[in-house]
Amino acid sequence: MSVFFKLKDKLSSFQIIILGFTGAIILGGILLMLPISAQNGQFTSFGTALFTATSAVCVTGLVVVDTASYWSYFGQAVILAMIQVGGLGVITVASSLYILAGRKISLMQRQTMQNALAAPQVGGMVKLTRFIIITTLTIEGIGALLLFPVFIPKYGAKGIWMSLFHSISAFCNAGFDLMGNKTGHFSSLTAYADNGYFNAVICILIVLGGIGFITWSDIATKKVRFKEYRMQTKVIIVTTAILIILPAIFFFLNDFSGEALGKRVCLSMFQSITPRTAGFNTADLTKMSDAGRAITMLLMLIGGSPGSTAGGMKTTTIAVLFANTIAVFRRRKNANYFGRRVDDSIVKNASTILFMYVFFAMLAVIIISIVEKMPTQICMFEAFSAIGTVGLSLGITPDLSVISRIILIMLMFFGRVGGLTIIFAAFSQKDMSTLKYPMENITVG
Repeated sequence: MSVFFKLKDKLSSFQIIILGFTGAIILGGILLMLPISAQNGQFTSFGTALFTATSAVCVTGLVVVDTASYWSYFGQAVILAMIQVGGLGVITVASSLYILAGRKISLMQRQTMQNALAAPQVGGMVKLTRFIIITTLTIEGIGALLLFPVFIPKYGAKGIWMSLFHSISAFCNAGFDLMGNKTGHFSSLTAYADNGYFNAVICILIVLGGIGFITWSDIATKKVRFKEYRMQTKVIIVTTAILIILPAIFFFLNDFSGEALGKRVCLSMFQSITPRTAGFNTADLTKMSDAGRAITMLLMLIGGSPGSTAGGMKTTTIAVLFANTIAVFRRRKNANYFGRRVDDSIVKNASTILFMYVFFAMLAVIIISIVEKMPTQICMFEAFSAIGTVGLSLGITPDLSVISRIILIMLMFFGRVGGLTIIFAAFSQKDMSTLKYPMENITVG
């Protein structure tokens, strides 16, 4: 485990993060290729194993084979372990084992942990890591207990495993399920579309995992004193609430208007929460309106919050860009939230992240559409789902060619690791030049 940190002398922290995720994917893929991982007792192809491992470590949920019917209990356990590692972060898991072994964490190791967790400062990293592990295990354990009444009466002892699997998958925003093909090909949780209790438990787990460990640490310290929260915590809470409520109202009025009231509420709320990287679905996505799909794709691109189990651009990115837009409209010099100024460098980072996600997603859409000879909207849904590490699908992923699957693998990795992490890893040498070129204006807009 210390191998990641020993490489710190030669590699940057961002390069170590990428190396950690890559190593976890390769190891998981090798394990899934073994005959013991498949129910038929045969070797699984490298492509299928690699795609599944990438989807699990990157907590996406896109699959090319059904998790319940194809993989054995061993294979499902490997997938669940990868989901847990991917949700917490490879560096966080490595750090936890390092701490449990009684090893002292150096300053450079703490910096790597800081970058991996998107923490505001280097100080208190060991304490934060302990908090993350304890919080995660507690929430996932309670989630499994709450799912017992749903699965045990129907599946018996197997229901214990199903409860644990879906609790971890939901909290880690992974979207993997063990439902099989009960209501259609890769039916996900559609059989429970009108079960209010089940929907509530899964939705709460998704939100708890996607809101971010840094946010929960701030809340745990300051309790319900909202005014004392850090600006980032306030922005995340407000943005998350808006991204849940407004889409839910739209889905309630537009896409599920023909359903009974109880089921309509469940479908609307679930569909507003799951696109932000969770990947479960209780509605038939192929029957949604074009407007409903467009909103779903937008939510998939935004994703969860920094330092969480979720991927995507992050809620803070879209919030910073919105604040900067308001500042431009009002001719203010800086973007601000809750009486605090947002530094210009943060706005630059947010703009860069938006550009990278849209550019790479659309480039993938064009290539997949050409290769597969499919409509761009369908390809766009799969590409946005991959780069947002969501896992929602219109059902085309299992039938894609090798080229298209490789593209989705790259998008999933990009979405989980983070665009800026990859860029900083590729260009690890900081430009220390103080040279400033002459300024000249350029007209935009």
